[in-house]
Amino acid sequence: MELSWIEGVLALTVQFGTVYLLASLGEIYAERSGILNLGMEGMMIVGAAIAFVFTNALGHLLSLVSVVLIGALMGLLLAFLVVTLRLNQVVVGLALTLFGYGLSGLLTQPAIRARIMRALNPEVPEVRIVTQQAEALRAVKVPVLSDIPVVGPVLFSQNALVYFALIAAVVMWFVLFRTSIGLAIRSVGENPSMADSLGINVFRIRYVTSVIAGVMGALAGAYLFIGYQPFWVEMMTNGRGFIALALVILASWSPIRAVFGSLLFGGVEVIQFRLQLFGFAAQTPQFVLMLPYVVAIVTLTVLSVESVRKRLGVPEALGKPYYRE
Repeated sequence: MELSWIEGVLALTVQFGTVYLLASLGEIYAERSGILNLGMEGMMIVGAAIAFVFTNALGHLLSLVSVVLIGALMGLLLAFLVVTLRLNQVVVGLALTLFGYGLSGLLTQPAIRARIMRALNPEVPEVRIVTQQAEALRAVKVPVLSDIPVVGPVLFSQNALVYFALIAAVVMWFVLFRTSIGLAIRSVGENPSMADSLGINVFRIRYVTSVIAGVMGALAGAYLFIGYQPFWVEMMTNGRGFIALALVILASWSPIRAVFGSLLFGGVEVIQFRLQLFGFAAQTPQFVLMLPYVVAIVTLTVLSVESVRKRLGVPEALGKPYYRE
């Protein structure tokens, strides 16, 4: 029983950590190019809402394609506001979060949801239109590896998005630190003027990384719904996009370190729920609800102190608009 309990906790840690990992990977690329994306929470909740509506109408595959497209559009919107119009990145990020909450609420209203689903698929059953649930992604067991004690159920008996997140972390680390593309991204985030003088298109790099952040954030929200909790609840992301911002700092803007950071945050959340079953913190759930916002405040405070920024290795141009001379 003890071994099965440990396996269950570790498997849930990987599953829940994937939410943070997907979001933080996109945020790392955005911040490495100099864009502070405080709109990650909004991108996540819109991704979750699209997954909710589209999964019941079209199935998982087309739903995820739609999530990617919507995430890319939100990334383009972010880039247009902070790169082209050079608006304050903190204000834009918070505005995108509020926009995401409003849009998700609109899309998931019963009447609006029914119209969208019937437009997408006229033959969709009525039960799928009125339900608040959706079919969760099925676990895909890796042959042989899934039979290894403890490790098999934890790492090799997960759904496709978990595998995608882990593979994406390795690929994105390699691109960021071992390729000329990654060097260009890091150069833009450190010294955009010098990068521009060397022929690197600063605006294009920041547009691309903003789109990556939007796509990964939307996928994080979609995974939260169809991969971990296939039951729609208003504002179900519950501040996890802001926790992803803190995770980026903890990971020192490295995709590989983000894997371990996401497991840490995921494990804390899983253990917290398990402890409530034994009576711990069951009477003070409001304390847990306020933590993401405390983390966001602390994160912004840390990033505002110049000496701390240098010690953490914060990209020099983070949060600063670029003006070509």
